[in-house]
Amino acid sequence: MEDFFLRAIIGGFGFAIAAGPVGCFVVWRRMAYLGEAIAHATLLGIALGFLFAIQPIITVLVICLLFAFVLTRFEKEQKISNDALLASISHFSLALGLITLAFMEHIRVDLISFLFGDILAIDLFELATVYTVSIIAYGLIRWQWRNLLSITVNQDLAAVEGVPVNRTRLLLIMTLAMVIAIGMTIVGILLVIAMVIIPATAARRFARTPEQMVIIATLIGCLAVISGLYSSLIWDIPAGPSIVVIAGLIFFLSNLIPSRG
Repeated sequence: MEDFFLRAIIGGFGFAIAAGPVGCFVVWRRMAYLGEAIAHATLLGIALGFLFAIQPIITVLVICLLFAFVLTRFEKEQKISNDALLASISHFSLALGLITLAFMEHIRVDLISFLFGDILAIDLFELATVYTVSIIAYGLIRWQWRNLLSITVNQDLAAVEGVPVNRTRLLLIMTLAMVIAIGMTIVGILLVIAMVIIPATAARRFARTPEQMVIIATLIGCLAVISGLYSSLIWDIPAGPSIVVIAGLIFFLSNLIPSRG
């Protein structure tokens, strides 16, 4: 097996490990649009990475965390609806990223690889970053598991029971931002949120408990990664979209199975 292909598999698994548990909470709390908004901000991070000659995955990570924090601050004001807020800020950051890239005429940027991912070109530094962020994200979810479940089931009751609702929600959004940042390297800006929510949505059909859903979502993500990569190798098609298509097929097949009473 070629080194680049092995790195791609390892990197994809690292992303799936973090996306599994985070994706479950995104599905439970209906945060898909929030995740998509954060994903749009990654282009600004890429542009800043080229501007300051820093690894794009680092600047993307910083921008995603900053974007998530700003969103939560604006939401507290409650002056405009959440969907209008998300649409406004996400498209502003996307446009700002494109403008920043346009001003850097001396740099040629392959936007296609950033929009749809270039997992086969992942290097050792990106691999290390993916696993570092993945371990942190998984650790945060495990650490706050009970509190996260409490605010997901009933936010008001959780507050009465002493759960720090705002802080727990901020932690979840920041964790989602980290997962999206590393997912940009795997499947790209346009498809990263799909790989967060599709495995979790598919896992919902098979799971009886939240813990089971997390495990199954992670396994589906890993299966999509390895199947998508081999499909890309066999038929000479883009790897990132192939991974998402496999995840989507698993989702559709899962819906053909009758739900448990």
